[in-house]
Amino acid sequence: MNRLQSTWLVGALLLCASFTFFHHGWSEYDQTKPQDFKATIEESVYENPHVLIKVKYKKQPQTIYLAPTSRMNSRGVSEEMIKKGTSVRLVAYPHKTDKGEMRAERIFIDGEKYELR
Repeated sequence: MNRLQSTWLVGALLLCASFTFFHHGWSEYDQTKPQDFKATIEESVYENPHVLIKVKYKKQPQTIYLAPTSRMNSRGVSEEMIKKGTSVRLVAYPHKTDKGEMRAERIFIDGEKYELR
């Protein structure tokens, strides 16, 4: 194997490893305790690896992880639909150790249900 091929192979392996390192697993969320609540979006970030919104839940700030942008788009949820000030209903699982984080299973916008998994 020549030097160029070796360099390319190492680069490809590092790239794959970085995706694995930065992607978190869903086992960190307690699926036995779904939370169903209404909130107003205070901030949204529509980018990969996951779209996220920030809301208040029981007067505490929460970061809610939604789906990747490709899945959001395929399910019909655009960036414009989850902008700051939008009222939503969420069904989400709390993080097991980080009390300020949840993973959304579904989101309701203007009464319309969008499954995120």
